Amino acid sequence: MENSRMPLLGEKVPEFEAKTTHGMLNFPHDYKGKWVVLFSHPADYTPVCTTEFVAFQKRFDQFRALGAELVGLSIDQVFSHLKWIEWIKEKLGVEIKFPVIADDRGKIAEMLGMIHPSKGTNTVRAVFFIDPTGTLRAMLYYPQELGRNMDEILRMLKGLQIVDAHKVACPANWPNNELVGDEVIVPPAVSESMIAERKEQASKGEIQCFDWWLCHKKLEEPKGHKGR
Repeated sequence: MENSRMPLLGEKVPEFEAKTTHGMLNFPHDYKGKWVVLFSHPADYTPVCTTEFVAFQKRFDQFRALGAELVGLSIDQVFSHLKWIEWIKEKLGVEIKFPVIADDRGKIAEMLGMIHPSKGTNTVRAVFFIDPTGTLRAMLYYPQELGRNMDEILRMLKGLQIVDAHKVACPANWPNNELVGDEVIVPPAVSESMIAERKEQASKGEIQCFDWWLCHKKLEEPKGHKGR
């Protein structure tokens, strides 16, 4: 589990074993072949974190439909996690179905760069997107004072899966881009032969182009893709 620095995009996430609300976890081995959204929260029994857990759970089935698992983490003991989850179910009527890592010594959070200066021993609101090979594909960091946008997290997951499946790029605000709507960006030409290829594709109506370096197209399967 030792690592001298936090992982970078495109690197394998460090391996570790941890106690969770669902028992012992061997990470990322236990999720081999699946996407994982690993997120940290500052502490149990805190207002914003409670709203986040409810929001994540409300979208639990949507993450599962994309072949992804949710995993929470904070520097709390497992009995604190269990009692808080019990409170959420009893008081708010929401059953938390994803595991929560009990990183009571903070070693995992420190290894993953989830503890920032001036925040003491609390983790910030970090989100790691890990692909089925155990590679870190994207990261988000929110301050403690700002709750996360769960729909953006879902959008990022869908976008990463589409990028992998179709070898394209997703424009700003995809799938509601101001220029191309729900279409995706075709990789730009990097040679004279590719420029000719892009122009030929455009003439056949296979793609649409503002110019040879800015082309887009509609996906054949824009909905229901699970990234597997």
